[in-house]
Amino acid sequence: MRHRFSLLLLTSLTACRGGDGAASTADAGTRYGIGRPADAQLVARLDTDIDPSGTALPAGHGTAAEGAVLYAAQCAMCHGAEGLGMPPAFPRLLGRGPKAEDFNFASDHKLPKTIGNYWPYATTLFDYIRRAMPLTAPGSLTDDQVYALTAYLLAADGVIPKETTLDAAALAAVKMPYTDRFIWSAEAGGQDRD
Repeated sequence: MRHRFSLLLLTSLTACRGGDGAASTADAGTRYGIGRPADAQLVARLDTDIDPSGTALPAGHGTAAEGAVLYAAQCAMCHGAEGLGMPPAFPRLLGRGPKAEDFNFASDHKLPKTIGNYWPYATTLFDYIRRAMPLTAPGSLTDDQVYALTAYLLAADGVIPKETTLDAAALAAVKMPYTDRFIWSAEAGGQDRD
């Protein structure tokens, strides 16, 4: 059955190309009427990536207290009231575990991979929440709400003081506790660093 499906798929693709399946120079540049050109406003809305240094962080601010209220309303249903997750579908967010020198998540897969021990940059946390959360409505949070949730999670994991107000400058200045445990390599697509 699997072989017949593969043969059917290959035959269909060949028929769509209009020949023996081999690309010809006449096919180069052919448009198939699928999709549409990207709208400039859509591209601008999706072009929100934030690098580790905090470049492109938006204006706004939020506190851990504001984030606690948002977390209870938007996040606890999946990640639990205490951020301990609901395995296997929803990961644990909080609880750093052992001290950095005793923590080897590369070889001990039972150690929890949480925000405080497995995220090398706080800006990445902001970027992820902004794009992908909450699960029921990704990208629906305002920048102030994302700053507040980021502040709450970082404070709850002991990375920043609970009184901290996060904005672009404050978030970019946060040093994650286990940042130095990550190894950069040109072989992995990054730049070697000392």
